[in-house]
Amino acid sequence: MEFNNKKLSRTSKFVNILIAVVLCGFLISLSSKIMGDIDNWNERPQVQEFENKQLLTEKRAEIDTLEHKINLIKEKKQSIQYTLNAVKNNYQKAKNSFDNWIEARKTVGSPTEDKEVLSRANKLDEIYQTQLQWKQELSKINQEITSYRQEINAINQDISKENDRAYEEQSKAYRKYELQNFLYRLLFILPILLIGIFFMFKFRKHKYWPLFLGFILFSFYSFFFGLLPYLPSYGGYIRYAVGIVLSIIFGIYFINKIRAFIENKKKELKVSTEERAKNVQTDTAEKALDNHMCPSCGKDFILKKWDKSNDKKANRSYGIVTNFCRFCGLELFKKCKSCGVENYAHLPYCANCGDDVQEKKQKDNS
Repeated sequence: MEFNNKKLSRTSKFVNILIAVVLCGFLISLSSKIMGDIDNWNERPQVQEFENKQLLTEKRAEIDTLEHKINLIKEKKQSIQYTLNAVKNNYQKAKNSFDNWIEARKTVGSPTEDKEVLSRANKLDEIYQTQLQWKQELSKINQEITSYRQEINAINQDISKENDRAYEEQSKAYRKYELQNFLYRLLFILPILLIGIFFMFKFRKHKYWPLFLGFILFSFYSFFFGLLPYLPSYGGYIRYAVGIVLSIIFGIYFINKIRAFIENKKKELKVSTEERAKNVQTDTAEKALDNHMCPSCGKDFILKKWDKSNDKKANRSYGIVTNFCRFCGLELFKKCKSCGVENYAHLPYCANCGDDVQEKKQKDNS
């Protein structure tokens, strides 16, 4: 298999990222399982715990008693209704008979039959009075049922007030339950976040950095996204407040880092080109050559030239490589002492003969 340093570098980066992502994924799954189980640590408050069971039992018993009375009265009402209907039928039949008899009497009437008229009218009136009495009895029963219904409504209002009170107490207990579970989760996640921040600053150059990176990714995900399904209404303030604090801390840290880097670069550029050349690392030199940049100041060492002929079509630009950086003066290319082939000055060996191009640099460092 052909050895390829660039391919190995890309593969190494990919494997490191894969290790970090896989570890982060398993840590997130484990933490999600733990976060979900926290709800089972405390029993969720139920409304039945806050009800006045004795009061509700008494009130429901009173309702059952009244309902039983209403059912008995309804049976009596039904019996009276049947009797009233029978009386109405008898009255209607008697009235029809009386009316027919009166009509017949008008045709063949006799003064001696006046007593018969009064007798028949009295009987009809008795039936009518009986009908009125049953109607009054039915009206009393309806009033009694209405009175019982009103009592039931009043008891139901008392039960409703008790239920409202119980639900209010349950809401308070549930908010306390949510706060307690949120604090458990926060106490579980916050140390993980702090450890992740510590790893990020302390072990960035460690040989097991991919493992630390996986934990760092997990810690930030768990705090800013893992807590999201469990946040109470006020939980967002905590998350945003921590986010603001972390943004300020990281902002100050990286601003100071960038400023320190710029200051170091300025100091470095004040040093002689020979001293700067001694401090260029091979990895830095390789990346600088790939990007045609000076390894000291980072500027492009390819100089553009223009064809200034009169032919506009031939007016094209082309680049030339300079042996020295035109911005900081660092030597970039030099000839091999053995074969005379020009090489990048900061890579160790000649590309033509394999001689040590940086022999002088190594001797100076020693």
